[in-house]
Amino acid sequence: MKDSQILSAFQDLPDGGRGQVPPAPPQVLLFDACQIGVVLRAVLSVEAVMAVGAMFGAEGLREWLVRLSMLSGAALPATLAWLVAGCSLKRLLARLPQPAQHVAGIAMGALAGLYGCGLVALVTWPAPAPWVASAFAGALMAAALLAALALRAKGRMPAETTARLSELQARIQPHFLFNTLNTAIALVREDPARAEAVLEDLSDLFRRALADQGEAVTLEEEVVLARHYLAIEQVRFGERLQVEWAIDPAAGKAKVPPLFLQPLVENAVKHGVEPSSSGAEVKISTQRRGASVVIKVTNTVPAGQGRPGHGVAQANVRDRLRLLHDVQAQFRTVLKDGIYQVRMEVPA
Repeated sequence: MKDSQILSAFQDLPDGGRGQVPPAPPQVLLFDACQIGVVLRAVLSVEAVMAVGAMFGAEGLREWLVRLSMLSGAALPATLAWLVAGCSLKRLLARLPQPAQHVAGIAMGALAGLYGCGLVALVTWPAPAPWVASAFAGALMAAALLAALALRAKGRMPAETTARLSELQARIQPHFLFNTLNTAIALVREDPARAEAVLEDLSDLFRRALADQGEAVTLEEEVVLARHYLAIEQVRFGERLQVEWAIDPAAGKAKVPPLFLQPLVENAVKHGVEPSSSGAEVKISTQRRGASVVIKVTNTVPAGQGRPGHGVAQANVRDRLRLLHDVQAQFRTVLKDGIYQVRMEVPA
């Protein structure tokens, strides 16, 4: 199936004294200053505060622009310095408890404020520089940004839990289980080897679906899960289901949300193969392009059928991608010339 032109490119307790060392607690980073989303939020937030601050005492647009340019000339380099320091110390900060991360972030904000004040002092010298006020302003801006990022991190957990339960419910539907078991029963006498293969795929599918996989898994693991699902459906639909894989090994290490690919593949089978008496084609492709990985799930659609379903599974996947990768994640869908495609882009 030729799918490359459907969507154009756009820019993974101690043991009772027996002497064994308990496992180290997982590192939890409060803010990742290396993420593009964090950089954008920090820069835009600081610039918005500077724009409002420049309004005080400005008698007109010209004076406001002069004030804003001077404040921005100090605040933006200071903000970038805070981000660079946070990114450089990322691993060190992750080892600290979250209260200590707050303190470290605020302290770096105060130092960044002093740095910005120093830049202003170079321009306005010999006028007295507001060193103390600048330090407090930098600390306050850093504290506000850290609080916003902490709230976002807390909001991620229930959203991911709800998404996970929803995906499990969508995947392990009774009709899918019954159809799979009926297929295996029908093959027991005719082809015991295929019946055994179907049950093995079903077992692997359930084991992976019910495993505690954490916040992210590799794309390679998700492809394996999708292969198990399609192997089961291939036995059920036979020649009606034509599957094509185009997997780039270089893309396999990309981080993605757990249980995100199989619901999209299931949608392709449900809305492409089931309604069509002649069957349909389903193609799953991954490709690494520089610092990004492009993932596509494409299926043919029966003639006269528009965009099927309510898009619940797709909205679920899109939201989890954005929770994991923020603005670096892309998610698009399109129906064109009888071919439906979901196209995603994540950092490599």
